[in-house]
Amino acid sequence: MNKGIYLVLMLTPMAVAISSTMAIADTQSAVTQASPDNTLQLEDIFTLEYASNLEINNDGDEVYFVRNYMDIQSDKKLGNIWKVDNKKRLTPVTNGLHVDFSPTLSPDNSKLAYVSTASGSPQIHIKWLESGDVGQMSHFSHAPSNLTWSPDGTKIAFTRFVPSKPKSVASLPGKPHNAKWAKPAVYIDDMYYRFDGAGFTKPGHSHIFVMSADGGSARQITQGQFDHRSNLSWTKDGKQIIYATNTREDKELEWTDSNIFSVDVQTQKVTQLTDRLGPDNAPHVSPNGNHIAYLGYDQHHMNYENTLLYVMDIDGSNKRAITTDLDRSINSIQWADNSKAVYMSYHDKGETYVAYQPLNGKRKIVAKNLGGLAFGRPYTGSDFDVAENGTIAFTYSDPQRPADIAITRKGKTQQLTDLNSDALDYKILADIKEINVKSSYDDRNIQAWIAYPPGYKAAKEAGKQFPLILEIHGGPVTNYGPHFSAEVQLMAASGYVVVYANPRGSDSYGKEFAQTIHNNYPSQDYDDLMSVIDGVIAQEAINKDALFVTGGSGGGVLTAWIIGHTDRFKAAVVAKPVINWYSFALTTDIYPFVIKNWFKKMPWEDAAHYMKLSPISYVGNVTTPTMLLTGDADQRTPIAETEQYYQALKLRNIDTAMVRIPDAPHGIYKRPSNLMSKVAHILWWFEKYQ
Repeated sequence: MNKGIYLVLMLTPMAVAISSTMAIADTQSAVTQASPDNTLQLEDIFTLEYASNLEINNDGDEVYFVRNYMDIQSDKKLGNIWKVDNKKRLTPVTNGLHVDFSPTLSPDNSKLAYVSTASGSPQIHIKWLESGDVGQMSHFSHAPSNLTWSPDGTKIAFTRFVPSKPKSVASLPGKPHNAKWAKPAVYIDDMYYRFDGAGFTKPGHSHIFVMSADGGSARQITQGQFDHRSNLSWTKDGKQIIYATNTREDKELEWTDSNIFSVDVQTQKVTQLTDRLGPDNAPHVSPNGNHIAYLGYDQHHMNYENTLLYVMDIDGSNKRAITTDLDRSINSIQWADNSKAVYMSYHDKGETYVAYQPLNGKRKIVAKNLGGLAFGRPYTGSDFDVAENGTIAFTYSDPQRPADIAITRKGKTQQLTDLNSDALDYKILADIKEINVKSSYDDRNIQAWIAYPPGYKAAKEAGKQFPLILEIHGGPVTNYGPHFSAEVQLMAASGYVVVYANPRGSDSYGKEFAQTIHNNYPSQDYDDLMSVIDGVIAQEAINKDALFVTGGSGGGVLTAWIIGHTDRFKAAVVAKPVINWYSFALTTDIYPFVIKNWFKKMPWEDAAHYMKLSPISYVGNVTTPTMLLTGDADQRTPIAETEQYYQALKLRNIDTAMVRIPDAPHGIYKRPSNLMSKVAHILWWFEKYQ
């Protein structure tokens, strides 16, 4: 895919620290006592934490962040805001009784704005850091996001959904008073009318608002039938806000074609600053007020393009790309305080780096080992922020730990937190090792990682051979790396060697590598994965008669493709897959995007090609016992895809089963118990065929 998702209790500081710490500790101790094993167990999911949403102060000696934890009672990921300083002193900023997120420091660092559910719904709160006082600043019917302070600290800009009246074309006469008729029909004529995890869309659009930092009503400053969901950036004089949106009349068909605009806060006059086919977004005004940095690319309707860093003058003139020599996508950006360079993060071969990119001059890497946010599988999610003095705070990636907070200053990196020491210091986790193999198809280098089960080395020396699981990433244009993965660790703890790889089509290896699967997926990525299996077998103690394969989303596609092309695997679990590209393209929630960027023609214009790439076309070859696993509420890869494959396998009398996760969207892992259930079913199925 192109690179393109309260009432505050006033307690003393000591009471706050005890309250929030005990809330987390009680959950962890209750689970840990039930799990005496020194390897990772399913129930240990509820003991894990990770850092995100970080914000560093101007002096670079304090980092505010969201401390996420898994609540065993509500079965949800919750979090509140904490602070850690360069002495590694960790203190809570909010009381831990509600969900608090999006911490944003005022320019003078005297106040912290954030969003909290303390009143029962997400609202803007401000904490005065010197006094400790907290105030709820908003009472909205819809959640605010993209909180951004004005340069003088007197105002906060944000985006919020503004509902409109639902469409209705017919009314039913004659309903008696108090009669209980059926719910009224829902009239739909929008191109995008539902989204995975959110359900059917409601009429309305997201707009930009501005409110005083001293409280009061918020003023809407953008209008129209457009969505303003991007980050916001004030001009230095505080008179305008720079943002990105898609204003095309056919925006549903050109979903990613956003441009950069400015809006006058006083007059609400809008000025368009960029104008091309492609997703221009993430605008950031330089500290001196002279330039705007932003991200984007020219749209060619390919499965992938490199996202470049651009800079233009504040009036939209003199646009130029400054990372054309870097064959990688830029993920996020922030200006250096001197306005002469931009800090930017990007993925390279499964890892994430921050580079210092001068407007004129050679870039240099200034931070590495970013990651740790994906949690369930070893994807490359990360956050970073930069202080005025150049200190970089980031989420630190460790293959055996979810995200912690680290800082880098003058070339020296210091890890400030160890959030999972209580949960994981007493566990024996899988060691992770990188390998590289040559694809049997064309000798391309394919990078992969092996997770070894506890006790592997000694058992190997004693002559033991191990079963192997191939775990395949989704996307398909994403990447895995040496990052913590609860799912991989749980599989390894059950005695499996687990291997995961970045076959062709993955990003972080350049545009050509990612585009090899354009209109050609699945294809030779199958050969890449089989070469990885062969490479692991050649150097490790693997039982060749106990090979297993699984993957989710794009990984589910490839798993189904694999078992339609080889019988070398003893069992497979196909999670949330696409089985039939024809039916998927016309039922997924992002169907215009999929058809326009992944295929050359409409399904009915080239049915043979769609079916050639569909795993359902090869179901007649399958002999592998296969479990299918999908969320009932999945609208990205609808469960009808799963049902097609399940019923086809049943008709062929292949040993198969279907696991439906109630109410789960495409992101099954979002509820901790669903992540546990997913892994438990996979391991049970594989154990059955050992």
